[in-house]
Amino acid sequence: MNSNTNPIQPIEVDSDSSTRKPEATHEQTPANAFLRSYRKVYKTFGFNKGYNFPLYIIFAGAMLGFSLARLEYLSIGDRFAKGAAPGEWYWYRAGHYRIGITLHLGAILPAGILMIFQFVPAIRYKALLFHRINGWTIVLLVTIANVGALMIARRAFGGRVETQTGVGLLVILTSGGLTMAIYNIKRLQIDQHRAWMLRTMFWFGTIITMRIVQNFAYRILTTIGSYYTHMSCDEIQFLYGGAARPVMGRYPQCFADNMTTDGEVAIHAQFNAEAGPEEAGAVLQLSFGLAVWVAILLHTVGVEIYLALTPAESERLRCVSYEKQLEAGMSHPGSAGLTVDRWSDAPKWSPPVKA
Repeated sequence: MNSNTNPIQPIEVDSDSSTRKPEATHEQTPANAFLRSYRKVYKTFGFNKGYNFPLYIIFAGAMLGFSLARLEYLSIGDRFAKGAAPGEWYWYRAGHYRIGITLHLGAILPAGILMIFQFVPAIRYKALLFHRINGWTIVLLVTIANVGALMIARRAFGGRVETQTGVGLLVILTSGGLTMAIYNIKRLQIDQHRAWMLRTMFWFGTIITMRIVQNFAYRILTTIGSYYTHMSCDEIQFLYGGAARPVMGRYPQCFADNMTTDGEVAIHAQFNAEAGPEEAGAVLQLSFGLAVWVAILLHTVGVEIYLALTPAESERLRCVSYEKQLEAGMSHPGSAGLTVDRWSDAPKWSPPVKA
């Protein structure tokens, strides 16, 4: 008797159902014409639940819109230089920071566009090869983008400590999430592959929420009016086009006998009509670090709530995983990947028995 065979008889699940459209359930046809049309639309995309489609439109649409809007920034020396936060371009003009921002934007923007196709069920059902190639392409692009992000973290929006640690955490989370997703799909643990891919894509989406939070944060900091940060005299002079007179008027300590233009001065953080470019840059630096951590928290909690509210889909995919792992002769079918019951005292998972 094969020791890998589970004596409990599983429910009958198509061994290829992870890549084929699940069997249609016997649902009553809605009497409402709008609901009938809506059902036709979301089923065209391969969705079987009405609530999933609007969620996909919201989150995938935000990622697509954000990525398309930022494509112009691939012109690093022109469009990005003009659109960068005050003070950033001083550091990105040349050297390894220029290489880092080029790698990051050149990889993450295409990845953001390609990501939306990975979550269209119809593509997984009918174009599995595209799904796999697209997935590996995203992994490569994300790896390059994360390398670029680490290269520029010291100067991104001022490169304050909270910004650097936030960027570092996002690199760890996204790299770790992709690693977990790849390992689980190699072990045919499809339910865990889904969970880790969703987590990873949500973590990447923090950049969008981050900008929304920052938009409120810098206004609040400006209203409070008592926040300061520091900036180098060289950077300030760069913001004024290299002119020394306005810098001398605002920050005479940059030209004192015991100072050099390499010195650092305190900058009032504010973004209003009276603010100079260095003050606008200061408040954006302070608000960016705050926004990074708020966005990470919101997205981490949000995706876990979604996963907790969709246990039926996780269970369906685990049954599919069981069938595939059993067919492949793996030990612990249904739990061959990284599942909770393999690494804790949680009850051991068993496939549902036939009625």
